[in-house]
Amino acid sequence: MTDQSYTTGFTVQQNPYEVYRAINDVRGLWEENLAGRTHEVNDEFIHWVAGVHFARIRVEELLPGKRVVWRVMDNWMSFIDDQNEWTGTEIRFDIAATADGTEVRFTHVGLTPADQCFDLCRDAWGMYITKSLPAFIETGVGRPELNADGVRLQELARVGRGWAAEAAAGLPSR
Repeated sequence: MTDQSYTTGFTVQQNPYEVYRAINDVRGLWEENLAGRTHEVNDEFIHWVAGVHFARIRVEELLPGKRVVWRVMDNWMSFIDDQNEWTGTEIRFDIAATADGTEVRFTHVGLTPADQCFDLCRDAWGMYITKSLPAFIETGVGRPELNADGVRLQELARVGRGWAAEAAAGLPSR
């Protein structure tokens, strides 16, 4: 059986360690107002777009210059019926030096065409991975989504990681 998980990639001139550092700066490539930490294994962070998307993600693997892996621990999307579509999926960045520079291969393992969110999620990841991340690696300036609900995220970061605390902060429950 062929894996149909969403995957895309690109090549940049920077070395694998510069690429690795940029990927670990999730605020620079994806969302400036993430709540939580993103730099060590078992760190957790929260992506929240008010009324649209909530994801609690844990850093699973960090191999400097080679790989970054995140796991989606909890997820809610306003536009899908099955709220478990992302839960338990793996977001993987594989990094490899090549003759042309450094290749980045992004795979959202478990995000497949059978998922209701596939088209929208593919398009969103495509923007972050093929536009924001390369720009961030090459120039230090990405195109992260600036969440208008940044104050809520700052409050959540102070409250802590507990699901009960998140629910008390007004976030969607599963």
